[in-house]
Amino acid sequence: MSQTLALIHTSPTLTPIFGALCSQHLSGVNVFHMVDESLIKDTIRHGALRRVTIRRLLAMLQSAQDAGADAVMVTCSSIGAGVRIGQQVMDIPVIRVDDAMAEEAVQRGSRIGVMATLRTTLEPTLALLRDKADAAGKSVELVSSLCDGAFEAMLAGDTATHDRILSKALLEEMKDVDVVVLAQASMARVVQAMGQDALPMPVLSSPELAVLRARDVLHACDVLLGKPVEAAV
Repeated sequence: MSQTLALIHTSPTLTPIFGALCSQHLSGVNVFHMVDESLIKDTIRHGALRRVTIRRLLAMLQSAQDAGADAVMVTCSSIGAGVRIGQQVMDIPVIRVDDAMAEEAVQRGSRIGVMATLRTTLEPTLALLRDKADAAGKSVELVSSLCDGAFEAMLAGDTATHDRILSKALLEEMKDVDVVVLAQASMARVVQAMGQDALPMPVLSSPELAVLRARDVLHACDVLLGKPVEAAV
C-alpha cells in the first residue's frame, strides 16, 4: 500500500512548487495539499504567532491524519513554533519545512546569513538556527537581513521589484558570510534565476531539502512498520 504525505500551506503559490518537488523526489507517494492563508495573515497582523492560530494549525494536522496522511509537512516558517507543538502531540510525523535547511547551514559554516521579507519569519528562523547550533555543539554568528519592501511588492504582484530587492541584499549584505539561509520558501526562485555561480557563497532554501527530509521520514516509517521499501529514486 502506497504512503501518503499531506502538505499544509499558508499561501496557494507554494502548492505548485512543492507539488513539482514531490513528483520529482517522492515517486509512488500520494500527496495532497491543504491551504489556509488566514494562518499567516493573522500572524502578520498581530506580529506574532498566537495561541488561537496554533490551535487551528493543530486542527489541520489532525484533519490531515484523519484523511489518511502517514506524515505531514508544514511549509510556512512563520508558524514553526506551532509545528514544534504538533510534533509532540500528533501520532504521525510532522515535518517543519526549515529543519533540514537549518541543520545543513550549521554544518556548512559558522557565519550564517539569514534573509527574510517578513519579521514574523525572520525571528523564528534565527531562533531555529540557534537551537540547531546548540544541538550540534557549535558556536555560530548570525547576520540577518530583512528585505524591506519585498513582501509588499510580492503582494502587489510586482515580482520584479521583489526579486531585485532580494538579489541586491544577497550580493551586498551577504558577501562576507559562509552560507546564506533563505527564510521563506517563496524566495528560492530568486537564486534559481540568478544562478548559484553568480554568488560567492552557497545559498540554502527550504523546499527541496524539506521534501528530501520527507522522503527519509516516510522511508523510516516503512522500516519501523516492517513494510518493503522501494529504492529511492
